Amino acid sequence: MRILLVISAAMLCTACLQTANTNTSQAQVQRHDGDGSVGTDTATFAGGCFWCTEAQFQQLAGVDTVISGYTGGTVANPSYKQVTTGRTGHAEAVNVVYRPDVISYDELLEAFFIAHDPTQLNRQGNDIGPQYRSSIFYHDEEERKKAEYYIQRLNEERVYNQPIVTTLEPYTVFYVAEDYHQNYFNLNPKQAYCQYVIVPKLEKFKAVFKERLKR
Repeated sequence: MRILLVISAAMLCTACLQTANTNTSQAQVQRHDGDGSVGTDTATFAGGCFWCTEAQFQQLAGVDTVISGYTGGTVANPSYKQVTTGRTGHAEAVNVVYRPDVISYDELLEAFFIAHDPTQLNRQGNDIGPQYRSSIFYHDEEERKKAEYYIQRLNEERVYNQPIVTTLEPYTVFYVAEDYHQNYFNLNPKQAYCQYVIVPKLEKFKAVFKERLKR
C-alpha cells in the first residue's frame, strides 16, 4: 500500500452549523450497507463535519454515492439535534459507495487522511465533541488491518507533528441523516459555510487528487 508522505496544508473546519432550513423533511432513518449494485462496496469514515467530508469524497472517480449520517453511538434513530449534544455516542460520518475496480480502499484511506486533521482528539477546528471525532468504521477484518497499518506507517514517517488519534471502530448501524444534510455543498454552494469553510478545503483536496477526480 502506498503511504502518503506529503500532506497538504492544514485545513480548518469550523462548527457544522445548522442552517435556517429547519423545515426540510427528514430522510427515513435506516441502515445503509451499499446501494445493492453489482461491483460496488461501502467504506465508512468520520472526520468532523459531514458536509465537508461528503463534498470531498464526491469528487473522486469510482465513488458512486456519498451518504451523510450518524454511526458509532448507543441511541437508536438519533436526530441531528441529539447527535450535536455529544451524548449519543454517534459520529457525523459518511458511507462512501464505491467501485473497487476503479478506486481501491487504500486510496479511500489516503483521501480520508487528506480530508481532515487526524491528530485532533474529538474535534475538527472549532467543531468540538465526540460527534466530530476522527474514526474509521471498518466493515471487515481486512479493512481494519489496512487502516491499522496505514496509521502505523503515517506515525512512523512522522507525517504529522502530533500522533494520529483516529479510532478504529466496527461498523454496526448507520442512520441516514436528515434530507437537508444530503449533498449539502452541491445544493447550497452560496451558503456562507460552504464558501468560507468547504470551498478552501475542497480546492486543496482536488489539488492533491487532480489525477483521480471525476471527469
